[in-house]
Amino acid sequence: MARYLVKPDPHNPKLTSPVTGQDETGTQIEASVVVERPLTLYLNDQEIVTLMTVGDHPGYLGAGYLLNQNMLTGAADITGIDYDEDLEVVVVRTDKKTNHEAKLERRTLTSGCAQGTVFGDMMERFETIELPRDAQIKTSWLQSLSRTITQTPSLYLAAGAIHGCVLCEADEPLIYMEDVGRHNAVDKISGYMALENITAAGKILYTTGRLTSEMVIKTVQMEIPILVSRSGFTAWGVELARQADLTLIGRAKGKRFIALAGAHRIEYDGQNDQD
Repeated sequence: MARYLVKPDPHNPKLTSPVTGQDETGTQIEASVVVERPLTLYLNDQEIVTLMTVGDHPGYLGAGYLLNQNMLTGAADITGIDYDEDLEVVVVRTDKKTNHEAKLERRTLTSGCAQGTVFGDMMERFETIELPRDAQIKTSWLQSLSRTITQTPSLYLAAGAIHGCVLCEADEPLIYMEDVGRHNAVDKISGYMALENITAAGKILYTTGRLTSEMVIKTVQMEIPILVSRSGFTAWGVELARQADLTLIGRAKGKRFIALAGAHRIEYDGQNDQD
């Protein structure tokens, strides 16, 4: 059994809602559907964005979002995080005044589900980061991770319509976050890493969603050298991964996968007996 630091809670009644409907035979059924709710993020007294989210881990989501948008340089900038569930607001506080009006004016809608938004220049830090070339992923780890993550109880298994991102080390999943958009899920992991002082050294990021430019940029900014998905790629995602020397592995199911960048980090250590 995987020893997660954080994992999905499919039994949390705040995250799903029962809805009646009919199945293919016309029989009335009750189904669980994922709840979407707005979360307005403030950096000190400045409103930054309203995110559509499933609603768990708002502090990690807010901090991770600001870190991945280069509005904060690290957890040391943060002096406090306040969350008001009734107002659906999270406020990240710093000891220095911030002003990101220019970035707020230059916004780009991304391909992320629930319309992820990137403010300012997406490449602001991207080209300055050097990922460790000696990082490694073994094919046996990849098979084990896929199997363990797929079998972990989750909102996806309970209700569908949701994405997951998992921070892993070797063949062990550590932090499993879900949300209606994969960009939110990865921001929660980024926030957790920063606030709980977890380094990127030796880490692998696994996602259930597409390997898009946004996912590649955020993974590189988090300084994680290996990104894996059971889904496919976009051309710009592959181009950016090659530029950053990020190991990019997609369509990972059972023993099968495709690596389109950074294959020098893969160790082909034989096939696992289990799919």
